[in-house]
Formats: sequence, C-alpha cells, structure tokens
Amino acid sequence: MRGLSGKRAIVTGGARGIGYATVLRLREEGVRVAVLDRDAEGCAALRAELPDVLALTVDVADADAVEAAFAEVIAALGGLDVVFNNAGISAPGDSLALPAGHWRRTLSVNVDGVFYCARAAARHMKARGGGVILNMASVSGMVAIPDYLAYNTSKAAVIQLSRTMALELAPSVRVNSISPGYVLTPMQEAEYTPEQMKALNTRIPLGRHADPAEIAALVAFLASEEAPFMTGSNIVIDGGETAGGTASL
Repeated sequence: MRGLSGKRAIVTGGARGIGYATVLRLREEGVRVAVLDRDAEGCAALRAELPDVLALTVDVADADAVEAAFAEVIAALGGLDVVFNNAGISAPGDSLALPAGHWRRTLSVNVDGVFYCARAAARHMKARGGGVILNMASVSGMVAIPDYLAYNTSKAAVIQLSRTMALELAPSVRVNSISPGYVLTPMQEAEYTPEQMKALNTRIPLGRHADPAEIAALVAFLASEEAPFMTGSNIVIDGGETAGGTASL
C-alpha cells in the first residue's frame, strides 16, 4: 500500500485473531507496530515470535492504563500515525436474563475502550498534524442479531462514535469504522459449534467465513495513502451477508 512504509501503528487486541493478522500485514507493509492486549500470555508469545513488536498488557477499558500505554508507545516509536481499535468481547445471552455485569463489561471494552484509545490517539495526531484512526464495528451494529443485545448495542455505538470523531477531527485526522460479518477467529469458534458454523456459511452469499487476513488487508488499505478521501465511513466486509437483510434471520 502506498505511504505505509515507515509509519507507526498501535493495534489493540493484537495478540490473536483479526488483530494478530493485522499486525502481520502492517509489518509486511513496513510499519512499526505496537500491540495493546489484556492477554498477558498472548503478549508474551507475540514478543517471542516478533521481537520487533512492542506488546503491552493493557485492559483498554481502563482509561488511566490506556493513557500510560499510549505515552509509552509514542515515546518508544517516536510518534504515532495509525491506530486500529480492534479489541472487543462477545458472548450470547438472552436480553431478559442478561447479568448487569455482562452488559457493563461488554460496553466497557467495546465502547469505552474504543473511545479511550481513539481519544489518546487523536490528541497526539492533532498536535502533529495528521493520522488515521480505525475502529472495529460489526454488521451486528447495523442489523440486530437475537441474543446479542450487549454486543449489538456496543457495535452500533462504535459506528456513531467513529462518524462523530471523523467530523470533529477533519481535515487532519481520518476516522473510519470497519464492519465485518462472520470471521473465522478464536472468538467465533468459541461461540459456535462446527455444525453451527456450517449452517452460518449457507446464508453467506460467498459461502464461507472471512479469513482474518482479509480484514487486515482492508485495515492496511484504509490506513494507507490509497484512501486519502475516506473518513466518516463505515465499511462493510461481510461476503454479501447483509445485502439482502439476512443477518437478522
């Protein structure tokens, strides 16, 4: 991608899944990458595999921890050009029986965490005159999925958060959200049986889950100088799932 080499990026939730795939893709593009993830073992494994990646154990729902981590990364990398707010959690639960703690934790990570990291990034980027913020949303923030009230709500909030910040930070900082459909990640495999995964594939026009690397490719494009006129957008990458409104079935 044009204009990515030499940039400095933070990927939250980068120890596995889409975040990990994005770390690999950005490194291929010549980007210096730091990871924030609450998974201490995952961070240790990442440091062992990729010694050039600065991996910090951080809970993005902790505002003070986020500020400290961003300060450490910016000092270590000499600046910050791109942030991919990918960290998120999900678990099914009937709305009427949803524990208050589950609701609060999902919103804390998926919304508060995105806000804290986007705000920390934006302060630095505005001061230096430019940057790109990419926030992980979901088709679940556009078309409701039964039994995922907290997750659906959190992802809808991320889309609006991204649009609002795009308006406030223009023209120097671009902000977009990305809304994948079903992606073959550890989180996805933990929630569905193989039989359920096959059933899901039958309602996706392309007939399969996305590979995390395919989402990472979109992140790289949006972060690069190939997308200089894109801000305030919610980019859907779902294999055609929502083209006919089938996500609510």
